[in-house]
Amino acid sequence: MPKTKDATMDPAQQDDKVTLVTKEGFAKLKEELELLKNVKRREVAERLKEAISYGDLSENSEYEEAKNEQAFVEGRIAELEEKVKYAKIIKEKSDVKTVQIGTKVVIKDIGRKTAEKEEYTIVGSTEADPLDHKISNESPVGAALLDQKKGDIVKVITPNGATEYEIMNLE
Repeated sequence: MPKTKDATMDPAQQDDKVTLVTKEGFAKLKEELELLKNVKRREVAERLKEAISYGDLSENSEYEEAKNEQAFVEGRIAELEEKVKYAKIIKEKSDVKTVQIGTKVVIKDIGRKTAEKEEYTIVGSTEADPLDHKISNESPVGAALLDQKKGDIVKVITPNGATEYEIMNLE
């Protein structure tokens, strides 16, 4: 999907707004946006309508809750629309030579004798989910791995101190 240009912004501002996502991540963003626009928005409107029917809005907690939820939903819709508008889909490459966004990388903590290999996919910050083995290119580990090759040893400074990883494999 081509990135649309916003004529009111200079190119540097547009680059700041770019959201790097995989094809799968882009689909999830669009799915959440559609759900919020077509389902959640209606549900909140119904809650507001019902709360208004209770009368006095100054002491109506249901009304306040519904207004807060409406503000959250509308804010999230605006955020997702911006991410979708400036999304740049990461292309998968068949001949991976260095770690890039979209690369699956197998690493081993060489400071630990019993360290097991760990596999991560480097993704944009929007898709980062360490529990699903997806780390952001902006995280300490993700940033250190970028542009490295199989066999390289990288030193990563984390809040827990310095750690060295060997890159075992790239996909």
